[in-house]
Amino acid sequence: MNNREYFAKFTDKETFSKIVEKETIVEMWEMVRKNYPHDVAIVDDGVSYTFSQLDEDMASFRGALKALGLTKGDRVGVYSKNSYQLVKMYLAIVTSGYVAAILPAHLDDKTLFGVSMMFSLKGLCYAEDMVDRLNVIKAMNPNLKLLSETAKGEKVEMDKSTKGSDPALIMFTGGTTGRSKGALLSQEAVMQGTVNGCYGVPSVFKQRYLLILPMSHVFGLIRNVMTSLYTGSSLYIVKNNKDMFKDIAIFKPTVLVLVPAIAEMALNLSRQFKKNMLGEDLKYIICGAAKVAPYLIKEYKKELNIDLYPGYGLTESANLVSGNPDQFNKPDSVGYPYPHQEFKVVNNELWIKGKNMMIGYVGDENANKEAYEDGWFKTGDLVRFDEDGYLYITGRCKEIIILSNGENVSPQEVEVYFNALPYVQDSQIFEDVDDSGNHFIALEVVPRMVELAKVDEIDKMAFLMKELYKVNNSLVPYMRAQSIVIRDKDFDRTPAMKILRYHKC
Repeated sequence: MNNREYFAKFTDKETFSKIVEKETIVEMWEMVRKNYPHDVAIVDDGVSYTFSQLDEDMASFRGALKALGLTKGDRVGVYSKNSYQLVKMYLAIVTSGYVAAILPAHLDDKTLFGVSMMFSLKGLCYAEDMVDRLNVIKAMNPNLKLLSETAKGEKVEMDKSTKGSDPALIMFTGGTTGRSKGALLSQEAVMQGTVNGCYGVPSVFKQRYLLILPMSHVFGLIRNVMTSLYTGSSLYIVKNNKDMFKDIAIFKPTVLVLVPAIAEMALNLSRQFKKNMLGEDLKYIICGAAKVAPYLIKEYKKELNIDLYPGYGLTESANLVSGNPDQFNKPDSVGYPYPHQEFKVVNNELWIKGKNMMIGYVGDENANKEAYEDGWFKTGDLVRFDEDGYLYITGRCKEIIILSNGENVSPQEVEVYFNALPYVQDSQIFEDVDDSGNHFIALEVVPRMVELAKVDEIDKMAFLMKELYKVNNSLVPYMRAQSIVIRDKDFDRTPAMKILRYHKC
């Protein structure tokens, strides 16, 4: 299924003609170092690095990797917070014919050792400020070859023999079962995800990006870092998210890659301070990794004249499955499918094949057996397509609540109705149990205080509860919540800012 041409109408012909699909990261890098040698690629700690400088530093680091005696296909961990050095190490590894495993910077010393064994790492590149966490791995895995981010060697060219089918990257994921695993992505999968990030946005080349999400998260690496580099854009690395708005004022980004919770926070702060906290130069927000409320799409355009694009992806799909370039007409959709994928819907669950799909989970055959059927990857997401081919997520298989009367309830499908209220920022439907052991559906909501403040009612919470019960009573009986609670604080969230779902039963 090649949907590339569908996206042509959302950008001009010249821009679209420059979106050229590449099979390998090596081919991509050959292109960008030729096209943008003197342009700024990365800004880190106030220092600007051009594409040529990054290319030279990659070549030197490839020499240091080669001196370790690694062989093609060996897996090399990268243990660092977001930085220029992390970008350099990652690119040097994947252009040398090795496989980069980008490890979350929050891993402690014991977990780091466990991951090195689980992924069969032959080497580990690390940031200097993480060296104190290497003691366990040095003692327990002495054969692992360690390399500091500052290491240099004789300059070595990229491995031109690299093929699209070669493994390139291991990324952490919870997968469809919730257990932490490593998804192994090929060179062509990484590149398909990278190029997909260019489709459906009017202007993609020579933009200014901010990196807020961790590179150990596929959304941060593929859509933020890789698409930025591919398009000859400049990437400003935020060192501390608390300083995000200061960094925005300095760098003046034109594109931001955000999760919905951060987008909501930035919108609220812009209202509070009566100024665009994301900067007057910002044109686009690419929003994903969790459900994007139509409210955000509408309000960003109305109040700040910023286009917010929702999308859908998985770690297993090199991030990008679909993106929504028609977000104002279809605000509930996660978009139109990107090229080179096949889809099948089985019992409302989305199954995928395609160039962007992972090779498999590393060292976990049981997980692979659970995730695949007849070559199709089972996403665990419940979906529907509309008459125009746009995709909608209606829930997760593992979150289905089975009632005593046999009815199945998808929490996300029910939450959509409550989230449509402008006074609701987030909601969670779950199965609860009373003191007598009776199971029932419960609802908790986080209010959107900015909208509630506009309501001409003395008791704002009583008003909100009344509105919630109006929605609740409009649902078919088996979907209705028997308990509704308005929270006074946000839900607990994952590092990717997704709501941590829970069951009280």
